[in-house]
Amino acid sequence: MEDSELERDQPLTPAGRLFLQPLMDQVINCAIASVDSLDIEAFKNEVRNSVMLKHPRFCSLMVRDSGGREHWRRTEVNIDHHLIIRHQPLSDDSEDDAVNDYMADLSFSSPLSMDKPLWEIHLLVAHRTAVFRLHHALGDGISLMSMLLSSCRRIDDPEKIPAIGGVGASSSPRRQWGLLTLLKVIWYTLIYVLELSIRTLWLRDKRTVLSGGAGVELWPRKLATSSFSLEDMKTVKRAVPDATINDVLFGIITCGLSKYLDIRSPKALQEGHQITGVAMVNLRPHSGLQDFSKLMDGTSRTRWGNKFGMLLLPVHYHGDCSDPLQFVKRAKAMIDKKKLSLEASCSYTIGNILMSLFGAKLASILNYRIVCNTTFTMSNLVGPREKISIASNPVKYIRVTSSSLSHAVTMHMVSYAGTADMQILVAKDVIPDPKVLAKCLEDALVEMKEAAVKT
Repeated sequence: MEDSELERDQPLTPAGRLFLQPLMDQVINCAIASVDSLDIEAFKNEVRNSVMLKHPRFCSLMVRDSGGREHWRRTEVNIDHHLIIRHQPLSDDSEDDAVNDYMADLSFSSPLSMDKPLWEIHLLVAHRTAVFRLHHALGDGISLMSMLLSSCRRIDDPEKIPAIGGVGASSSPRRQWGLLTLLKVIWYTLIYVLELSIRTLWLRDKRTVLSGGAGVELWPRKLATSSFSLEDMKTVKRAVPDATINDVLFGIITCGLSKYLDIRSPKALQEGHQITGVAMVNLRPHSGLQDFSKLMDGTSRTRWGNKFGMLLLPVHYHGDCSDPLQFVKRAKAMIDKKKLSLEASCSYTIGNILMSLFGAKLASILNYRIVCNTTFTMSNLVGPREKISIASNPVKYIRVTSSSLSHAVTMHMVSYAGTADMQILVAKDVIPDPKVLAKCLEDALVEMKEAAVKT
């Protein structure tokens, strides 16, 4: 190997190495649907001139040295090798169903090739949709969404890129450090980190019709979409003192899952039965989208890459939905305790230490065990508030999902221009009716809004 090649090689971050392990291999699939027909040449030119191709991670191969250590190595990028163009309709289903089925297939049967940089774009011409496939080793949701939006423009002002400096995100309030607060932080951190450790070793959710397990990540998938009005979510938020949009979201998930469990296994669960979710929490100083140019040149207060911790979020089954706002109140009480703890930061730090001391393989096994011992994954990413265009084509929606995990259900939500779309990816042999689950979640918000209007 020549010295010039060695100089170009850059080591992967610990999180990047984790996401390349077979047990935790993760690809982010982002569908961006346009209002008008796709102009393939215009889209190619947009990609060719985008800042994405100026970022070293998107112009590098992932290689391993003689010791098996992963590195990034710069290479020439041929755009045509990264574009997969499909002109014919995928099926006779509706556009949403056809694209969802396509993404569901990608989520479990189509890994990215290691012979080129770890990204590709599928142009579904008949459905006016571009599916960006980006390996999680390249960065987390905040970094990758910031990168994608840097190639977009605002509809109301085509000279401007979407506002990505934290717009639409609510930063965590600064703690008032009194003695009581300090004691709560220590106590909750100890409790939640201990629970995370026990989950890794042996504690597992009792089985329900939502349960996955080891090997389920290899099972075929289905994908459905729940759509929520942000204005409706804000109406519910105002009805619960000091609540946040995330409190409302988790209340919707708790209520929706309870409704679905009632449909699939009526009277099979005791009141208060717990199932546990895994959430990835952004640990950047600013919780919103970042200025991509600053992320690249290092002038941002945060950095490019993967910067998030893990939280365990318990959901308790409640068959009585007569007061749907109770789900939000219970969610707020639980999340407030989680916010006081340092669970996410500790999980990130412990993960880095384990990676440094024992390598990526052990770290991936431990993360895999946490997923196997819980029931679902969820994430929530704030997108642009205003309508945007890509390659001069107005964007209809932005939806995100990821590679399948050993969970039988994963939920990824992205907000865009007043609407939040949640992609619900399920193992179809466990959850054969994801549209029913999606409807349960949508109905939960409708009932909460009606209750909020009456208060």
